[in-house]
Amino acid sequence: MSLTRRIRDFLTDGDDRLPPGLTLLSAAIAATMVFPLAWLVIEAVTVERARATELLFSAATAEVLGNSLLLMAGVTAFSVLLGVPLAYLTARTDLPFRRFWSVVAALPLVVPSYVGAFAFVSAFGPQGEFHDVLAPLGIERFPEIYGLPGTVLVITLYTYPYVYLTTRAALLSFDTTLIEAARTLNHGRLEAFRRVTLPVIRPAIAAGSLLAALYAVSDFGTPSIMRLPVFTRQIYVEYNAFGRDYAALLSLQLLGVVLVVLALEWLVRSSRDAPGDDAGTTDRPVSLGRWRWPATLLPASVAGVALVVPLWILLLWLVRSEAGRRPSMAFEPIQVVNSVSVAAAAAVAAALAAIPVAYFAANHDSPLATLFERATYVGFAVPGIVLALALVYFGSGYLPWLYQTLPLLVFAYVVRFLPQVVGSTRTAILGVDPKLVEAGRTLGESSMGAFRRVTFPLTRSGIVAGAALVFLTTMKELPVTLILRPSGFETIVTQIWRAQETALYQYAVVPTLILLVISGLSMVVILAQEGGREGL
Repeated sequence: MSLTRRIRDFLTDGDDRLPPGLTLLSAAIAATMVFPLAWLVIEAVTVERARATELLFSAATAEVLGNSLLLMAGVTAFSVLLGVPLAYLTARTDLPFRRFWSVVAALPLVVPSYVGAFAFVSAFGPQGEFHDVLAPLGIERFPEIYGLPGTVLVITLYTYPYVYLTTRAALLSFDTTLIEAARTLNHGRLEAFRRVTLPVIRPAIAAGSLLAALYAVSDFGTPSIMRLPVFTRQIYVEYNAFGRDYAALLSLQLLGVVLVVLALEWLVRSSRDAPGDDAGTTDRPVSLGRWRWPATLLPASVAGVALVVPLWILLLWLVRSEAGRRPSMAFEPIQVVNSVSVAAAAAVAAALAAIPVAYFAANHDSPLATLFERATYVGFAVPGIVLALALVYFGSGYLPWLYQTLPLLVFAYVVRFLPQVVGSTRTAILGVDPKLVEAGRTLGESSMGAFRRVTFPLTRSGIVAGAALVFLTTMKELPVTLILRPSGFETIVTQIWRAQETALYQYAVVPTLILLVISGLSMVVILAQEGGREGL
């Protein structure tokens, strides 16, 4: 057997039925997502070996690595502990006003984590606002908000919706007759959840956990505000100090951490979900009994801390900031138009790019399919500042006609946030009964026709949910927008950044409130895809 044949058999797992067109399209998308990061390798290989060894094995690098791993583990664990119970309460129980809570529980996703960090430092930091409120009660000191604990808290509050949304989507399409069958076998609710529900929704939990973990290691604003040395903060410092070699080496280390995370997530989730076409799904919710109203304390307290604290601090900034007005800092409606237009373009482009990769990975259990899917996650974990500088390098050096244009900006957003659509789309495709697709093929439909008439309608909600995530995260993406936006192209996040940079916080209030409103409207659009559920 030739070497070429052996390599092909390994990548395809001996499956000669891989469709060549879909395979090539998925390969092209995966390669496009990884290509901008090639500059890291080019930059790193130019560093002298002795210098590289000294930098990589220094005490400072060890501290950065340790803090990044602890941050990622803490955020992932607490996101699961919050996201899964909230998803179950809003999707499967008779929680009062559960459609309302389902929207509210997702709203923290739209709040930029750096805005949350500023708010929590202002509220709980030394001489914070809560000190004045609680001092008369004898509480004179809070736990330290800076460092690892505060960073884990803030990032978790604004990333748990990743786990919440993916898990909730899986629960809404779950065949509830399986639970009823388990109950007839004398299994209690907890036992039925552990033996029946959890194995089915595990891929969705893993997909959301992966997004939370990757966000934690790629976030720059929150660790910087919380004074926690992590990869993103140190890379930014080195770039400002013209330490390109050290920054490139740290970026490669970060990519190594990402690859390990992707491998662990692949081992945790099952390769295929239990198929189902929602035929056995019932609208009868699980009764909470006497815990029905007390259960509302969970979504109310979580969303209250994540949303009320930032809003309260923003309003205080509005009231207490200097009375003088600066016309140059005034908020303009065109900033909303710009933000919405580029975010919508990125969401549509990401959804179109994600469908082939997710479909290929869901329907072909081969190393090649897994490789293509995993490749799309790399850009999400790379700090926005690193991705932006990589595209500046390629754009200014090789494609000057594309440099500082809207297409390059949208492309950067797609590279960053494509996994948000890939994960939810793959989970939705895994829930489609293969017999339905086979039935469509026996009726004379081609592969594309069967996808258009059978698979796509059943997976539309997952695709829309992923596209909505791309839209929301694009709206609040800061480093990529600041560096790659065309000259004079102002958005909501650039307005917030200018207000924070100049300490004129009153000018950040309106943009942040607009982000929350758009988030609520986006969640309503997602919930509108969930037919058969009660309204708000």
